Amino acid sequence: MTEFGVGTYIRNVVRTLACLDRDSEYFLIGSPDKVAECGALPPNFHAVTLDGGDDTLKGTLAFRAIVRRLQCDVVHIPHLFWIPRGLSCPYILTVHDLLEHMYGSRDASSLRRSLHFYLTRRVLRKAARVIAVSQFTKNEIEKLLAIPDARIEVVYNAIDERFLRGHATESDRELIAQRYLVNYPFILYAGAIRPHKNVVRIIEAFSALKSELQKEQQFPDLKLIIIGDDLSSHPRLRRTVVRSGVQNDVRFLGFVPIEVLRIFYDGAKIFVFPSLYEGFGLPPLEAMAHGTPVVTSNTSSLPEVAGNAAVLVNPENVFEIRRALQRVLLDPALRERMKRRGYEQAQRFSWTSSVSRILEIYREVAGGRVSRGVAAD
Repeated sequence: MTEFGVGTYIRNVVRTLACLDRDSEYFLIGSPDKVAECGALPPNFHAVTLDGGDDTLKGTLAFRAIVRRLQCDVVHIPHLFWIPRGLSCPYILTVHDLLEHMYGSRDASSLRRSLHFYLTRRVLRKAARVIAVSQFTKNEIEKLLAIPDARIEVVYNAIDERFLRGHATESDRELIAQRYLVNYPFILYAGAIRPHKNVVRIIEAFSALKSELQKEQQFPDLKLIIIGDDLSSHPRLRRTVVRSGVQNDVRFLGFVPIEVLRIFYDGAKIFVFPSLYEGFGLPPLEAMAHGTPVVTSNTSSLPEVAGNAAVLVNPENVFEIRRALQRVLLDPALRERMKRRGYEQAQRFSWTSSVSRILEIYREVAGGRVSRGVAAD
């Protein structure tokens, strides 16, 4: 598990299951360190160590043996995989996105791509139920992998509870001023730094925005803060900053823990997230929970997640991103409206309601009962 992505999903599903179901036995199959990230759990939850990664043949065989030994009624595998499992009970599979088939496999040989695609489709077809984290992802699964509509159910993600602890305090703001030397107005991007995240265009749009603001003598000290991976593995971004002439106005902070990230969300003038592809896209909701206006994409799952609470843009159009940032920054009435709608939108997604539905799916697949256990990989 990691702080973000699938790790967030696993942590929140497990913790919410622990609140909702004290009767069924749950076996959390994986490394002890990852299971420990879920925190204290009731006695009907058991950690089972898995030797070998779940994406290796050794790990796959070990996983299969554990499921058989524990006589599980149903297995929930919380991410898409492609190595066939051959399990002794039905399995449910959560699909977060099909990014690997859209972007990730382009560097692989055509034979490897074809094999990967064929096995992924086989795994999905053998699943008792497929959980898609958005309607967009469900549509992609149907369209790309030809999985029947009736086998796929949309169960939305929600925000980690640590983003719901109210607004940043004065001491919180002091923390980022001292530790990160942030004491100026800023626009924020937070997330992975990968090609589909479109960070290059964020920098280009910000550079154009600075030029426009300079003409109007507005926000002379505005910065762009990018929170995500280590910049050293993304030299193209540094070149974009230099080419765009904003070396003094763009800061890369790398990874920050959630407790600090929530302060940055809270302090940002705008959260900008013009991603080209998202299976769900949690960061815009996390920003909305702090009352921060959001500019995001009009593609993939993002309109579904953002509703009417964000300004949506064509993520491939730098001019449109710049114009949206300028409008949101300078229009107080729009900012207030977005703040109100953002709070409402973030509250529409709840781990309690989502995991309640997942629990019902467990019982449906297990024939109305889950007694001996659900194994989560």
